Amino acid sequence: MTGAGAPAPGRAGWTAGEAERYLLGLELFGMSFGLSRMRRLMSVLDAPHERFASIHVVGTNGKSSTTRMIAALLDRHGLRTGAYTSPHLVAFTERVQVAGADVTPERFAAAVGRAARAAVLVDRTLSGEGDRVTQFEALTAAAYAELAAAGVEVAVVEAGLGGRYDATSVIDSKVQVLTNVGLEHTRWLGPTIADIAAEKLDVVRPGGVLVLGSDLHPDARAVADRVAGERGARIVVAAPDLPEARLLRARGAYQRRNLAVAVRAAAEFLGRPLHPPAIAGVAADLVVPGRFEVIDPAADPVTVLDGAHNPSGVEALAESLPEFLGGRPLCLVLSILDDKDAGAMLAVLLPLCSRLICTAASSPRALPPATLASLAGQIGGGAPVVEVEPDPRGALARARERSAGGVVLATGSIYLIADLLRPAGAGRGSIL
Repeated sequence: MTGAGAPAPGRAGWTAGEAERYLLGLELFGMSFGLSRMRRLMSVLDAPHERFASIHVVGTNGKSSTTRMIAALLDRHGLRTGAYTSPHLVAFTERVQVAGADVTPERFAAAVGRAARAAVLVDRTLSGEGDRVTQFEALTAAAYAELAAAGVEVAVVEAGLGGRYDATSVIDSKVQVLTNVGLEHTRWLGPTIADIAAEKLDVVRPGGVLVLGSDLHPDARAVADRVAGERGARIVVAAPDLPEARLLRARGAYQRRNLAVAVRAAAEFLGRPLHPPAIAGVAADLVVPGRFEVIDPAADPVTVLDGAHNPSGVEALAESLPEFLGGRPLCLVLSILDDKDAGAMLAVLLPLCSRLICTAASSPRALPPATLASLAGQIGGGAPVVEVEPDPRGALARARERSAGGVVLATGSIYLIADLLRPAGAGRGSIL
């Protein structure tokens, strides 16, 4: 079974649409952790993950930005570099980049087709009820196959969830990066910061180099010290900031910290300091979609999209808002998934806004807008006007109508940002 409308995996020459339908069809089977299926996929595909060096990026927030920054830095230092990130906003092809550009739909479709044919063979070897290759495993296998086919010398790989049993973890990375650790996905990763850090830090390889963010929680740092000691890995801590950060095109104080981590990780991989002009060039040029992304900055009101989706992400976003607002009123368009700490997120955001419009991203896990509005009313915090508009596009339009001379910020879920960026009339996005 490949999902409704999905093409037969045995046929070569898939189109991009067929590849997308196949991947969306796999969502029917949800998530299933473990590396056995992924290792079998790699074996069937002739071990593409062994044909390039790699840097593995784990953490609660900042992974995608840091991954893109490391890849851009290595590319500017003469290496043919690839990157694998997740999730995507509009198209699956965004997840795989070679030399700074998204893979073409044609090459992506061919890679997904190869992964799908391998998945058929792997599924035949699995005996457990419901045990089959998952969407993220098929995506990761396709990404590794394409990165190898594209001849990248090094791939910067963002972990999907955790680290220990994440499909990306079949790589034997030279450098591992831990951006930060917060309480998220506790159902799968454990109830404490230390538990979550241990799951993420299982990606540390014997004799590897572990790069840590400067603002790491003390409990996570204790786990990092223990794991590094057990595996003979060397720990380095990134600077909190860099002079080149003043040139950052990517807005937000958190991006300055991400840049510092990226610079240290790239330098550790190369074994030498980076060229300052290369750092400055990456800082000035790199755009991270959906992260403090200003839409048409000349328009009134100014509209910002940010995928902060947990309390620590929202705190990092809030740190950057006062300077950006410059006294202008803020209208917040908000959707939060039901497995997040919505109360903690609202407690941070409500004091900053004058109006809140509650909506629902196109995810089955999105909190009902009325529930979100009720919670906001209980918390209070300075938002005198709370409205409900279930449709994300309608919510954004309403926010713009009410915010002349101010700023509109849509946040709370990466799926909300995807809904707002996806062209009108386009098919549904991924919900995993």
